[in-house]
Amino acid sequence: MALGRQETAADGRLSQFLDSPVVGMAPWIAMSVLVGPGRYELAVGIALALAVALVIVGRVRHPGTSFKILEVSDVVFFAVMAVIGIFASAGTHRWLENYSGEISNIALLVIALGSMAVRVPFTLQYAREQVPRELWHEPAFLRTNYYITGAWGAAFGVAAIAGAYGDLVLHNSNNLWTGWVIQIGAIIVALQFTQWYPQVVRARVRQERKIPGPPEPPVSSLLIPLAGYLTPVGIMVLAFDAGPTWLGVGLIVLGALLVKSLSRTPETGADTRTPPG
Repeated sequence: MALGRQETAADGRLSQFLDSPVVGMAPWIAMSVLVGPGRYELAVGIALALAVALVIVGRVRHPGTSFKILEVSDVVFFAVMAVIGIFASAGTHRWLENYSGEISNIALLVIALGSMAVRVPFTLQYAREQVPRELWHEPAFLRTNYYITGAWGAAFGVAAIAGAYGDLVLHNSNNLWTGWVIQIGAIIVALQFTQWYPQVVRARVRQERKIPGPPEPPVSSLLIPLAGYLTPVGIMVLAFDAGPTWLGVGLIVLGALLVKSLSRTPETGADTRTPPG
């Protein structure tokens, strides 16, 4: 019986994840992280395969539903990038290896801003599959999706700026900081915000309506993954000689201390991390 409950809970978490806008972002995340000199075909191929797979999975799980803005954008953008890569000259191909990451990041920023401008933030279509229809026009629900869509647009905007700085100023697409650390950090923030902010809104709505339920998650829970990210960054600094030794060691120690500090609420000292299971 216990095993059955665990399977049901796991299925519910998987279903919630597959209906999350984070899934729709997977091709863009793959492209942003993987692309670089000598990796253009790999990055575009994986991104396009993910985009097509997500469209198929979406139709299987929700037959008869319309295509989402992000789904269509995923397939069209990466299919075009793949075709351009096939027929590009050697010079154009080298240019794509250097700058296609920035192009992808800017493209998603434009998609985010464009969807917000037409009053259909792209996360809204995913969120509607997880809540009852009567909540679709609630101001809090709509505002939440504007904020989450904006967070993803900002994350990929930061990634585009970091990548452009590495390419145009440092002339090094594989620079650890501009090509990896900053871009992955921005994505981590957007991922965590996507999970954290809806919980905040739901808690505030329950409080306004005097409905019992979990309390509003603290800001510290939003920051824990980013603090934890400092430790592997410090390890990478030491492993790849991307900075002085004191910086790598300092980031490792700082990450561990911040995670420990943020994992406890200021009021009670209780651990705020979600217990296992």
